[in-house]
Amino acid sequence: MADDAKIERTEQLIDHSRELRGQFHNDPHRPMYHFVPPSSWMNDINGSIFWEGRYHIFYQHNPDGGYWKWMQWGHASSVDLVHWVHHPIALTPTPGGPDRDGCYSGGAFVTKEGLPAFIYHGVPDGTCIATSDDDMLIRWTKHPSNPVIRTTKPGDPGHEKYIVFDPCAWLDGDTYYALIGNSIPGLAGDTTSLFRSMDLVKWDHVGPFYRSDRRWTEADEDCAVPDFFSWGDKHTLLFCSHLQGTQYYIGRLEEDRFHPEVHGRMSWPGGLLGGPRTLLDGNGRRVLFDWIREVRGQNAERASGWSGVMTVPRILSLSEDDTLRIEPAPELAALRMHPRVHRDMQLTGDSELVLDDVRGDCLELVVSMEPHGAHEFGVKVRCSPDGEEQTEVSYDTSSEQLMVDVSRSTLDRSIQYHYYRNLQALERLPEEARTVVVQKAPFELAARETLELNILLDRSVLEVFANGRQCITQRIYPIRPDSLEVRLFSRGGDVHVLSVHAWDMAPAHD
Repeated sequence: MADDAKIERTEQLIDHSRELRGQFHNDPHRPMYHFVPPSSWMNDINGSIFWEGRYHIFYQHNPDGGYWKWMQWGHASSVDLVHWVHHPIALTPTPGGPDRDGCYSGGAFVTKEGLPAFIYHGVPDGTCIATSDDDMLIRWTKHPSNPVIRTTKPGDPGHEKYIVFDPCAWLDGDTYYALIGNSIPGLAGDTTSLFRSMDLVKWDHVGPFYRSDRRWTEADEDCAVPDFFSWGDKHTLLFCSHLQGTQYYIGRLEEDRFHPEVHGRMSWPGGLLGGPRTLLDGNGRRVLFDWIREVRGQNAERASGWSGVMTVPRILSLSEDDTLRIEPAPELAALRMHPRVHRDMQLTGDSELVLDDVRGDCLELVVSMEPHGAHEFGVKVRCSPDGEEQTEVSYDTSSEQLMVDVSRSTLDRSIQYHYYRNLQALERLPEEARTVVVQKAPFELAARETLELNILLDRSVLEVFANGRQCITQRIYPIRPDSLEVRLFSRGGDVHVLSVHAWDMAPAHD
């Protein structure tokens, strides 16, 4: 009987597994080549690390449902940045432990002993450490001294000096450094606190790591999920503001103090990036991963059985003029199928051209365009034949902005509501900002420079790279099955389309 019960239970699990896979396969919004969790909720990318020839990502994960709750660390790895293997959960709360209410965001580093290590925010007690002696990074051991930096309470020595929140850490010589907290009491704007340790157990508070400059960020932005790395003489602080999303500083590190010189964003009003992390791989490349939020609302996410997507891996580099370059990992070319090429096409002012042989919801497009009088031009994707649904990628020559317009991306009224009310970072934004449905990124073309768009479309995910210097990320949810057309367009003048390269993209997972 025991065997019969086990067989019956196993066959029920097989049926349920088959049913769930079928539901995911038929979901028109679930991406096919972007990383998604096996099911349920994901958000911030955590602790990414290149170890023993494999790329490892960890991420905030609730395996029990498609919504935010009692966070753990999901884990996946890849040898090629394209195909990912899901592993068992790496960190889960310890009953009665300092992280009993959740293992929240953090980073990865390598200890003096050569062991991979995590530093993370354990709720409710504070900063925690875990290490692994497993080359596949499956097994992790939490440090017995956790929390190594305690959440402060009124009356504690550090209560008025720093806030304990999502950390990152690195080893410089024989000294460990960590950035702790997303703001500092009494200081306006984004900033974080620097801590220092020799043994990962006793941490000394050094002080504010940098001072926020009101030229670049707003007074109520913060510095969440920081990631700090160097380019030699220059350093980058990558972080997420809960108000505005992913952004970065480039500057100098002098005597344990960071001096920002350049500021940039990867998400603007209407944007959805919010949990970045990088790693340095075996080829010396700085690889970035980020979390793309949903726009559907919690009930729709729970009903679908999944929530959250990772960007494609992006290669970051620093140009001679301290401009951050950002490009999709070239390994993604392995997914290209059915190549099509169009060359030397002229668009007259205020016209559109349908690319009859280029259509679909999982595509890569590389488009080279030059304005000959046009003040706005670009590419439309996921267009229905009558234009009722469409998403517009454009460049405005007068304002020098790269734009993605989602005002007609879907006919789903509930998603339209979330676009107009919840697409912006927070409800604290003024009413006129919340109703903006065109994400606009500053982007200046040099004189006679061709606009080179690399567009990655994957069902509900749209990533647009421009000339290796800018990228806009967006979520779109068309509901018409015929919203598959791709069109070129011009406004206010002519455009010379030098070339269009198009590929269907093969699935990278079930």
